[in-house]
Amino acid sequence: MSKRKSRKNPAQPKTKYYLLGLVAVVVIVGLLYATSSRSPQTKPVILYVNQGNGVVNGSNFAGLLETAISHGFNTIFFQVYRSGTLLFTDGSLNQLAASSHGEGLKIFFALYFTNSTQKIPASIYSDGEDGINLDMSTLPVNEQTSLFDSLSSSYTGQTAITTTNRTLALHPSMLIVETYGAGNAQYIHRGIIASVGVFLTSSRQDYDQQLHYALDNSDGVMVFDYAGLLKAGY
Repeated sequence: MSKRKSRKNPAQPKTKYYLLGLVAVVVIVGLLYATSSRSPQTKPVILYVNQGNGVVNGSNFAGLLETAISHGFNTIFFQVYRSGTLLFTDGSLNQLAASSHGEGLKIFFALYFTNSTQKIPASIYSDGEDGINLDMSTLPVNEQTSLFDSLSSSYTGQTAITTTNRTLALHPSMLIVETYGAGNAQYIHRGIIASVGVFLTSSRQDYDQQLHYALDNSDGVMVFDYAGLLKAGY
């Protein structure tokens, strides 16, 4: 077709352009809708349960879940192993995990180590948890590394480490640094999950300020701990 003949029928290219434009609009609207309908990525807001400060088991676990939900937590670090002793049966842990999930909460089983003779209880690997947290700051770094390597090589879920070592060169799914106290705000940054110690807060306002600062300036926040939160009455 010559250029002259094509100009005699201007409706044809215009129709083509209109169709292309309509398709483009539909695609853009679809993308915008898909983007707006996606849930934003939520940072972990973790409540740590230390069995040494206050025992939590099947009889009062519902109260823990209620407190977690009412305070805006989305994850629980639940201490199930302490100083070489597994505190729950596999059946009990499955029930506790199911209860957490029923309330829309993630649950990590926290393992608290105090010496190098203590080993990870591998039986808990399939008890319904979302991940396992190694709480082992009292151990030398080489022993911490050994425990983390053991967990990483045999466990397929998420891994976490709770540590006081701000330069720990291990890379779990979550690295929680115990940045307790307003004076440690300088150590809060992206790439870690920061922490708030209820025992180092002077009021609900102080607690809220530390919590929001940690959450806004790191990859999440962990509150230590549930017993302290109840005692403070926040």
